[in-house]
Amino acid sequence: MMKKTIVFTGGGTAGHVSLNQAIIPSFLEAGYEVHYIGSKEGIEKEIIPQAFPQIAYHAISSGKLRRYFSTKNFSDPFRVLAGIAQASAILRKVKPQIIFSKGGFVSVPVVMAAKMAGIPVVAHESDVTPGLANKLALPFASHIFTVFKETLKYVPAEKSTCTGSVIRPALFSGNRESGLQYCGFSNNKPTIMIMGGSLGSKFINDAVRANLEELLKTYNIIHLCGKGNVEPKLDILAGYKQFDYVTTELPNLLYASDYIISRAGSNSIFEFLALEKPMLLIPLSAAQSRGDQILNARLFKSQGLALVLEEESVNKETFLTAVHELRDKEPALMKAMQEAEKPKLPDDMMQLILQYAKKK
Repeated sequence: MMKKTIVFTGGGTAGHVSLNQAIIPSFLEAGYEVHYIGSKEGIEKEIIPQAFPQIAYHAISSGKLRRYFSTKNFSDPFRVLAGIAQASAILRKVKPQIIFSKGGFVSVPVVMAAKMAGIPVVAHESDVTPGLANKLALPFASHIFTVFKETLKYVPAEKSTCTGSVIRPALFSGNRESGLQYCGFSNNKPTIMIMGGSLGSKFINDAVRANLEELLKTYNIIHLCGKGNVEPKLDILAGYKQFDYVTTELPNLLYASDYIISRAGSNSIFEFLALEKPMLLIPLSAAQSRGDQILNARLFKSQGLALVLEEESVNKETFLTAVHELRDKEPALMKAMQEAEKPKLPDDMMQLILQYAKKK
């Protein structure tokens, strides 16, 4: 009998890793040998081995496809070619029945190598419009799954399906008291969790800290400020707890939170929706991205699921006003979230993926 094997790929940001992280346990429980192909320096190299020490992590070269001039634009194509060669060698050795690609630049050489090896690839797009890496990978994919129905306008119709969001069951195992205790909060104030993404956000961090004195009169604050952005001098403030980022404690911290202020990455906002957390979204600006978070945020706003504050408008005053509005509009936001379509679980996604696996 053929050994059941799957390869996951994706990385660069937490958003390109979190869905893989959610689905991997389902494959392990089903008896699959799981391998992960990621970059040598991306966040996936830290997250995946820590979460799944029992699976093999393979690091390959990957270039970054930039929309702006950089001297690295001349050298990175050679890194992509090296990545294809490295991925090909891994796939020949591992012999997976299928590859699941979540996107990010590291996925491009993997998907190309898979196509040359005749291995089916299922790609996944979480945002309203495909990212550049996924655009390059889609011609080599056997099938594409999307989170938003609107995305189907931007991908090949004959091999695309909207599945909706996928939420890891561990997210629902959080404990409010454990989260509050972890932060050292012992009062009865409502708690706001503020998340600037895995790399943090200077705009959001500055606005939070400029308003801390006022905010702490009413709220506890959990501040995920991004790697290297913790301000040690603020640790003495009662009701304020800051972290670079968190992994295993995230479910408890989410349950401890009454409100969420966050970037608008697709995976995150659907998790907040599943937990019915009133959210204020501050999408990454078009100047710093391709605008995918802006589309995600505006779509959620149009459905009454979130409030939105554009990054260009963030300052001390607008941020505080938006926080007050979030609390005022909590009843309407809760009603919309309770009526929204429920997400899928990882086991459901596993069955969808396996439809496209090699049978022998």
